[in-house]
Amino acid sequence: MSKANRVGVELNRTTDWVARSLQSVWHPCTQMQHHAGADAVPLIPVSHGRGAWLFDTEGKRYLDGISSWWVNLFGHANPRINAALKDQLDKLEHAMLAGFTHEPVIRLSEKLSSLTGGVLGHCFYASDGASATEISLKMSFHFWRNSGQPEKQEFICLKGSYHGETIGALAVTDVALFRDAYGPLLNHAHVVASPDARQALRGESAADVARHAAADLESCLQERAGKIAAVIIEPLVQCATGMAMHDPEYLRLVRALCDKYQVHLIADEIAVGCGRTGTFFACESAAIWPDFVCLSKGISGGYLPLSLVMTRDEIYQGFYDTDVRRGFLHSHSYTGNPLACRAALATLEIFESDDVLIQNRLKAASITKALQPLAQHEQVRNFRQQGMIWAFDAVVDDAAASHFSRQFFTTALKHELLLRPIGNTVYLMPPYILNDKEISDLGKSTLSVFNQVIAGMSVTTTGITA
Repeated sequence: MSKANRVGVELNRTTDWVARSLQSVWHPCTQMQHHAGADAVPLIPVSHGRGAWLFDTEGKRYLDGISSWWVNLFGHANPRINAALKDQLDKLEHAMLAGFTHEPVIRLSEKLSSLTGGVLGHCFYASDGASATEISLKMSFHFWRNSGQPEKQEFICLKGSYHGETIGALAVTDVALFRDAYGPLLNHAHVVASPDARQALRGESAADVARHAAADLESCLQERAGKIAAVIIEPLVQCATGMAMHDPEYLRLVRALCDKYQVHLIADEIAVGCGRTGTFFACESAAIWPDFVCLSKGISGGYLPLSLVMTRDEIYQGFYDTDVRRGFLHSHSYTGNPLACRAALATLEIFESDDVLIQNRLKAASITKALQPLAQHEQVRNFRQQGMIWAFDAVVDDAAASHFSRQFFTTALKHELLLRPIGNTVYLMPPYILNDKEISDLGKSTLSVFNQVIAGMSVTTTGITA
């Protein structure tokens, strides 16, 4: 077959896969009509992945600058995680965790507890991040009922917070795009000020903003503490609201307030845990431990759906009883799946054997240096970094933000780059395995894409409009 014919076959195959997907698959977080028409957002049929790269059916490659929605820590088709899963496949693929147990879930629970020094000694498993949020909310509510305080059934979340899209998780989410459509289904939650450092006034520091936000939380607790079950926060970075970053001082203050007013602290580390913010658990940066930690995404290395909630022994003991009604009434069919747990164990082994947290600090410095032209760009505001997360805000009008994000995504693909802005916020959350050339290319390509997109928009005195 000639080269031209081979190319034609590949193009037909690609077109076929895209058409079949659009016909049969309802894609998440997507307005499906955006994939249709003359200005359609591309739908990329992925063939395989290697390291930090995804490859489509035509052989084109894309540097995965967002770790495939923040899950892939050590690259696609990682040999060590692959080997662990292949070994596990020959032993046990799944068994129910009610009345049974198995080595991978025991070892994973023990390992995670040891990483907290035993403070959080019990793990409850599920499959996705939203389910972990649901579990933590239900555990807190049920604990207070078991403790003779059934009136403590309200929750506090932060302005701009995101904790998932199931009904309970959505009730403590404050992103209008996700919440408004389903408002009538949701319980009320108290929304308090975000410690987003971008709110700092002239002469104020990020720590000052944190203190102002903590004061707002205390006002709510002073009024409602007797009714509040828990405060739920995303430590250090509120991701889905545009990578809003805050000072660790906020975590210290919230922990103290929760102790003072006798409410639980839930740390949603689904996106920001597993080393993403610099320490394995984001709360470690403030030298505090919450009452519940929710983990998902990176815990399995991006391989298999897995989530879990870690909690303290006193919470666990609040359910320990002969009465079934006082037990925690929650279950998932695939709870503690052995394959997912084995992937998580392999992920933790890589952290330990490769000194990942130390290596990430070196990589983070290199990536920050590679992004300096963007940090100093006249059309960029609020360049920021926390651990292995970078973000900056394009100076665009609110009305142009959605057009900017789609145009950026489409243009980035042409530069062999997968980046998916949130409105006018461009963020990077790459895998932890980038080499020097990939870091350099990431910086150069992101700058080229940004300049190309900005050049395609008209500058006004108030910003940029489409």
